[in-house]
Amino acid sequence: MRSVESKLIFVTGGVLSSVGKGIVTSSIGLLLKSRGYSVGAVKIDPYINVDAGTMNPFAHGEVFVTEDGGETDLDIGHYERFLDMNLSKRHNITTGQIYLSVIEKERRGEYLGQTVQVIPHVTNEIKNRIKVLAQETGVDFLIVEIGGTVGDIEGLPFLEAIRQLGLELGERNTFYVHVALAPILSVTGEQKTKPVQHSVQELRRIGINPDAIVVRTSRPLEPEPRRKIALYASLPENRIFSNHDVDTIYRVPLLLEEQGITRIILEKLGMSDRKPDLEDWMDFVEKLTRPEKIVKVAMIGKYTKLPDSYISIVEALKHAGAHLGVKPDLVWVESTDIETGKTDLSFTEEIQAAIILPGFGKRGAEGKIRAIKELREKKIPMLGVCFGMQLSVVEFARNIVGLERANSTEIDPSTPHPVVDYLPGQKEIDKMGGTMRLGASPIRLVEGTHAWYYYRKTTIYERHRHRYEVNPKYVEDLEEHGLVISGWSPDGLVEIIELRPKDHPFFVGTQPHTEYKSRPLRPAPLFIGLLEAAARLS
Repeated sequence: MRSVESKLIFVTGGVLSSVGKGIVTSSIGLLLKSRGYSVGAVKIDPYINVDAGTMNPFAHGEVFVTEDGGETDLDIGHYERFLDMNLSKRHNITTGQIYLSVIEKERRGEYLGQTVQVIPHVTNEIKNRIKVLAQETGVDFLIVEIGGTVGDIEGLPFLEAIRQLGLELGERNTFYVHVALAPILSVTGEQKTKPVQHSVQELRRIGINPDAIVVRTSRPLEPEPRRKIALYASLPENRIFSNHDVDTIYRVPLLLEEQGITRIILEKLGMSDRKPDLEDWMDFVEKLTRPEKIVKVAMIGKYTKLPDSYISIVEALKHAGAHLGVKPDLVWVESTDIETGKTDLSFTEEIQAAIILPGFGKRGAEGKIRAIKELREKKIPMLGVCFGMQLSVVEFARNIVGLERANSTEIDPSTPHPVVDYLPGQKEIDKMGGTMRLGASPIRLVEGTHAWYYYRKTTIYERHRHRYEVNPKYVEDLEEHGLVISGWSPDGLVEIIELRPKDHPFFVGTQPHTEYKSRPLRPAPLFIGLLEAAARLS
């Protein structure tokens, strides 16, 4: 294998998970890209699942889908949004993928005569994945985030692999960023550095000396704690960076830029510093944080206790809001509580828009259907995403077409009117992982519809993640009663549904997850449509 020409930046985390490594990774990537460098980003997840597709959102947050159909960690979504680029499934590496590959090679006889071990076989597999991706993408910088926390047993092979890469590629080609928490004691108000110190000690025990430390804290890092961290990490103070609480994650790149993190990285890696072009990003942050109007948006789903389950939708609303000068004020509504009667529908009196959120399974489905009926009858702007779109069809079939007990076969296999049913070939599938309809595919839009108006195109490409579809047998009946099919797949699948403007200001359902491709400077069109309709009514 030829030498890697990309500079590799490794991001590790300490003290606790969800400390903000993904946002730091994304921010560094944005700052390098703003200087005209090409950048890629990789998320390494130490879990044994092959991908995130079979995990409950409560366990790991949203499953993000790439253009090529990868079911990945939600941090890939952050990377795509900050870098404004499409990444592939290869940008998310898991323990499951690594061990599966090693075991398959062993079975094929590629290690004949050898005792297959974590070192060198597993670590070599990890290194090769990173090297091949760097070579094939040809980026100037490949940023690799190691999931989890330093000290986790499952993360050790990955840390060992990036330690070896540092030795193999040399100091001028690798840079290690460590992100760790400095908590503030509520009793004394002190910023405590000991957790960061111990985290750095653990990293150094493994053999990695960080080149920079990003300190996550609730208020700006003070001089004395900065001095302590620098002393115990054997680093100059200008390599200790404060990542304190700010009003939006999109301000973090600007925060790190002010402290000179990009200059430090480029200097150590022997690359020239260039004047960054951040004007559009700064303008976006300004619009995001200084809205002209606020609209209440109900988020109706069954994983609402963990908003990260819907993080791409939340971010898509922010992007569209900044574009329009509108701040979406989110009202989280648990659909299971509507179903059981714990929550009534009075919340619809206080909102200007609603999203029927995606999800799988029977729980909470009838709650969503009741909410959809209320939103349709009260003419409140609504966007149904994936399962939310399918249940919008179910509600319309029951209450407008008059098909009693109409349903999806996912919810009721014995329904007399399966208006939503399996996609072709899905019934015969015997494995759950990676077998849904996944990734981007073309959609033909019908002129004169909401979808066509907001996209301003006749053909679009959006990403999918589903096993069920609107049953083609019922399409004619649905259309005769006023349901508009505004988006079609090339093979005749229903992709987008809506009501006519004379019947409803904005009632749209989309089978693909259009939120996945929303960007801060290029918002998802249907989210603009939803908030625009909501703003007119507020």
